[in-house]
Amino acid sequence: MSKLFGFAGDDDFCPGGSIYTNPQEPSLFLSPGRHVDVYFPSCKRSRISAPFVFSGERFEQKREASIEVFPDECLFEIFRRLPGGEERSACACVSKRWLSLMSNMSRAELCSKKTTQLLNESVEKAGEVKSEAEDQEIEGEGYLSRSLEGKKATDIRLAAIAVGTASRGGLGKLSIRGNNSGHGVTNVGLRAIARGCPSLRALSLWNLPVVGDEGLYEIANGCHMLEKLDLCGCPAISDKGLLAIARNCPNLTDLTIESCSNIGNEGLQSVGRCCTNLKSISIKNCPVVGDQGIASLVSSTHALSKIKLQALNITDVSLAVVGHYGKAVTDLVLTSLPNVSERGFWVLGNGHGLQKLKSFTVTSCRGVTDTGLAAMGKGCPNLRQFCLRKCVFLSDNGLDSFVKAAESLESLQLEECHRITQLGFFGSLLNCGAKLKALAVMNCLGVRDLNMELTWSSPCKSLRSLCIRNCPGFGDGSLALLGKLCPQLQHLELSGLQGVTDAGFIPFLENCEAGLVKVNFSGCVNLSDKVVSAMTQQHGWTLELLNLEGCGKISDASLATIAENCLLLSELDVSNCAISDSGLVVMAHSNQLNLQILSVSGCSMISDKSLSALVKMGRTLLGLNLQHCNTISTSTVDLLLERLWRCDILS
Repeated sequence: MSKLFGFAGDDDFCPGGSIYTNPQEPSLFLSPGRHVDVYFPSCKRSRISAPFVFSGERFEQKREASIEVFPDECLFEIFRRLPGGEERSACACVSKRWLSLMSNMSRAELCSKKTTQLLNESVEKAGEVKSEAEDQEIEGEGYLSRSLEGKKATDIRLAAIAVGTASRGGLGKLSIRGNNSGHGVTNVGLRAIARGCPSLRALSLWNLPVVGDEGLYEIANGCHMLEKLDLCGCPAISDKGLLAIARNCPNLTDLTIESCSNIGNEGLQSVGRCCTNLKSISIKNCPVVGDQGIASLVSSTHALSKIKLQALNITDVSLAVVGHYGKAVTDLVLTSLPNVSERGFWVLGNGHGLQKLKSFTVTSCRGVTDTGLAAMGKGCPNLRQFCLRKCVFLSDNGLDSFVKAAESLESLQLEECHRITQLGFFGSLLNCGAKLKALAVMNCLGVRDLNMELTWSSPCKSLRSLCIRNCPGFGDGSLALLGKLCPQLQHLELSGLQGVTDAGFIPFLENCEAGLVKVNFSGCVNLSDKVVSAMTQQHGWTLELLNLEGCGKISDASLATIAENCLLLSELDVSNCAISDSGLVVMAHSNQLNLQILSVSGCSMISDKSLSALVKMGRTLLGLNLQHCNTISTSTVDLLLERLWRCDILS
């Protein structure tokens, strides 16, 4: 038969020629008989009605690709017998119809390579064909990560990912961030991922209003190895979808739920019952979630180490359960809990369950008072990092009691706690244990210079990092005390402090015994070249980062001292300072300066004359910021882009 189809030559079976100009026409009317010399395929009744085009007195069938007349059932049987993932990927590129068929096939419906080899006698030699177990090992490990955002997040792209990643290591991590439109990802796309990517371990769904419980059903049934699930802005997903995940994905360790209005207590209860390996939970802005769901989840999962609760309608009951059952909790974040009172934080500390807690962050909780904070200090003996933001009822007494009780505290951050004054600030330094290494005070209006005398038996030699940002009352008096109290500082940030001048900072430098490594003076408009000169002469041998952004009194004289004394400086920011081309020329002629990042944004006195200096410094530069330098022409920037090809230039 193959020879008959492959016949070619000058001689015909029928020398008289055919009565039909179109060789396909006889097959529409004649059935082959024994007296006919030419072979025509038998005319079977087609399952698909073929369209006809009438032309004059005759009509002929409309031409289309022969493979396209195959019904989906036939194509399905063909595709499932393809030998490997590469062949399936190639077929999926033919048309959307083929891609849809390929993406809807699950692994269980695909024929193994052994079966395919038996069906096709001339495929490959037996020694070159891998076993089914080896094939599953290669295609199911889950090494690949894919991310779709905005308009690119569609069902078609998900189908392509499901088919294409199977032969390239398997999909392990998928992130989808939609744009809140109804034309993005739907349940159909998740079904393709579920059937084609059983190795999926991490799934993130953001802003997908059309995706509902049906999509999670598919993921739960097809991706049993799922470990991390992130749901944000998916209002169509309810407790039913979360229940399916809990029952079918026992390896779930991380769960994040944000702005999912239909997920409530029932879903969290199912997660607590079924996902015994859960280690991290984050729930934000879910109005249906209450005490029942949080209490059931925390009390059922004994391996839970990270808890984040934000903008929820929970009460003191939830915090009491966390304080009693959170024996494995190491990280706790509580944000915007309006219904939690002082009693809730008191019970949280006195529950004696947070013995392993190391990091604790509280933001915008009106229940944080002096009494509750003191209890937290006693109930968390291993607490190392503590952050308080927008706690309006906390005063110096509560902070002092907490610091005395938390003997293991290493980092303390206070932000927008306006009842904390200079007394509480210095009290925390005097009463802290020997382990405090970092202190940050930001936007605290109560911290201001006071005429007070402090006595201490020994300075705070453990403190290495100090940050004071946007505290308008902080001035020279407080800075001078800090120099005596904290002689081992290495990282210093004084940002937005208009009350700090040369008169206060120079005595501070004289008391610094350790060399400063990172210094940030951004927004300190009253500091001048005198401070930079003193600092570089005393600490230039250790200084690695210097930020002078917005210090309008800093001029070329500072650049000269920096070039002379700072051997290890790698990052310098002099944006919006009074520097000019001359200062850059001086720095360029320094043979010992090896800057990697330089920012001169907003320096109006820097012009095209700095081209040669910037090119010379460009031998070591990796980043250069020339934004808002209006006197630098476009041609100069183009030359810099051409010559400093390894440097990222912002202009």
